[in-house]
Amino acid sequence: MGCEHAQAAGGPASPQQFEENSLSEVKRVIAVLSGKGGVGKSFVTGALAVELSRRGNSVGILDADITGPSIPKMVGMSGRRASGLGKLLLPEVSSTGIKVMSSNLLLENETDPVLWRGPVIAGAIRQFWSDTSWGPLDYLLVDMPPGTGDVALTVFQSLPVDGIVVVTSPQDLVSMIVAKAVNMADKMNVPILGVIENMSYITCPDCGRKIEVFGTSKLDQVAEGYGVKVLGRLPIDPSLAAACDAGQIESALPSDLLPDAIAACEAIEPHEVADGFTPAADDTADATKA
Repeated sequence: MGCEHAQAAGGPASPQQFEENSLSEVKRVIAVLSGKGGVGKSFVTGALAVELSRRGNSVGILDADITGPSIPKMVGMSGRRASGLGKLLLPEVSSTGIKVMSSNLLLENETDPVLWRGPVIAGAIRQFWSDTSWGPLDYLLVDMPPGTGDVALTVFQSLPVDGIVVVTSPQDLVSMIVAKAVNMADKMNVPILGVIENMSYITCPDCGRKIEVFGTSKLDQVAEGYGVKVLGRLPIDPSLAAACDAGQIESALPSDLLPDAIAACEAIEPHEVADGFTPAADDTADATKA
């Protein structure tokens, strides 16, 4: 799975796979990606995590949006700091048991800017994977930064990503967004599970009619053109947005919001259990500290 573009830019011609530590057993890794910012990628990551967790799965979120992290605030972790277990980091755990590792959990204040250059950011991704005691996880969701730059290359070359969920919005840019994701997935040899359209419509509170604020969706035609599945359409919901700002996505998210997306995640075959996996002695206590 070499990358001729990285090689031409002076980077490695082949991926350097980050090792998984003996206190982690991650069965499936799913990246949530968009070709541009502002489409609600982090919300979709959080929603998938909550839905998978509600079905009895152990779930973690690796917040790879290093310079613009929003996952901790969404799941009620504002003001928390990640702790350590020997030489390893321990992810913070939400009220429903979702484990999270994010740059915001390493900062003194969550509003501090992350002024890191590319190599340091790549090192943070390695730390979040190799130097974090995730314990046994059925799913690790990777909340990607916008676009297809350094972090995306690091994640797809160095983590065992099983599939990509593409997030887009109902605008003319949708074709470009999907095209970027499809082309990157093809070069990185990672399958696309499908596309989720966020901000697809708003429901009129008086008559219940669905109003397409950004115009008629072109998602079906675009998805068919690129040979990818439509995994769901999410509405604009001000109350849900307010719940995310308040750190209450786990209690506010409606049930069965993304059934097709969840089915696509559950269809992934889990990784084989690695030899030498050693559960952390305080994993159970850690999972309930929230």
